[in-house]
Amino acid sequence: MRPCIAITIYDHGDTIAKVVEGIASLDLPCLIVDDGSGEATRRELDRLTANHSWIAVVRHEKNLGRGAALRTAYRKASEKGYTHLVQIDADLQHDTADITKFLEASKKKTDALVLGNPIFDESIPRARLYGRQLSRVIVWVETLSMCVSDPLCGFRCVPLKAALRVLSNQSTGDRMDFDPEFVVRMVRYGVPVINIPTRVRYPRGGLSHFHMVKDNLRLARVYLRLACEFPGSRMPSASRRELTR
Repeated sequence: MRPCIAITIYDHGDTIAKVVEGIASLDLPCLIVDDGSGEATRRELDRLTANHSWIAVVRHEKNLGRGAALRTAYRKASEKGYTHLVQIDADLQHDTADITKFLEASKKKTDALVLGNPIFDESIPRARLYGRQLSRVIVWVETLSMCVSDPLCGFRCVPLKAALRVLSNQSTGDRMDFDPEFVVRMVRYGVPVINIPTRVRYPRGGLSHFHMVKDNLRLARVYLRLACEFPGSRMPSASRRELTR
């Protein structure tokens, strides 16, 4: 197992240094995908890469969306020879101290997709909390399983071999719809899931790129599309066995 950390970022120049500070002691390489950020964030990333040799930055010249940035992270990490990727957000929502828990779970079952199961405090907006509960039930129906505790949490450890095979055979959304769609497709392809409880907070005054109308519509569309293609989208059992070897 050869893991790395990946962070996708879009204009979170004010918080990325604190995120980097939180992972510095782990002695792991970090890949940051800059998804078309403005000049201030670009300058901050240049400063961080100059000061930390274990950080590499890949840039999208324009904003392509969270899903597109994560696909770039998976492919670039695999090209560099990493087998697993721990993804965290750039906005201080995720508790970097829990990264070791995700890695330990992956070491015990290297073919598993390790998902964060958020423990929220009072900072979470009510509308976001109710939306997450609805998404959870929908994904249970989509997968005919209750193995996924939260399909929207971006804190994950991804087995790259399985992920890239799934992505090479299935299209996925470019924006906030990517996270639940990716989980559903991984489960349908036979990838086992491990859920890790982790604290998630919504920092006061933090920058969120989740658009309540546009992104909820994207989520509704992806859930409908997955429902329409299920169960025909399941990979044959022999191919699933090959996928998770």
